[in-house]
Amino acid sequence: MGETVYIETSILGYLTARPSRDIIVAANIEITREWWNTRRSDFQLYSSQAVLKETTQGDAKIASQRLEILSNLSLLNLNQSVLDLAEQFLGRSNLPAKADVDAIHIAVATVHGMDYLLTWNCKHIANAQI
Repeated sequence: MGETVYIETSILGYLTARPSRDIIVAANIEITREWWNTRRSDFQLYSSQAVLKETTQGDAKIASQRLEILSNLSLLNLNQSVLDLAEQFLGRSNLPAKADVDAIHIAVATVHGMDYLLTWNCKHIANAQI
């Protein structure tokens, strides 16, 4: 198998999203589903308990779909090293305190040596200003 990818919650959200008339959201849904259907087998996919917790929120039917997808991924441990690094990210970066779970996603991917962190969260994760 190839390189490792940490799948963050927003990816599962777009994979299971209802159709949208918003052109940006519709494009994100399409791109996410295309990548999932054509490229995911090129990588070893991982996620975490943080994603599992977020995945259970919202509409029960769609949450169930997200959980089904997540059940096929290996979950990385939220160990003390992850929690400590997330705390450092919050203390030393521009991440606001409310982005604590986003800091955990970044820390999980870092501590566990993931090659990539796949996300649509451009506010707190995929953001060069952070």
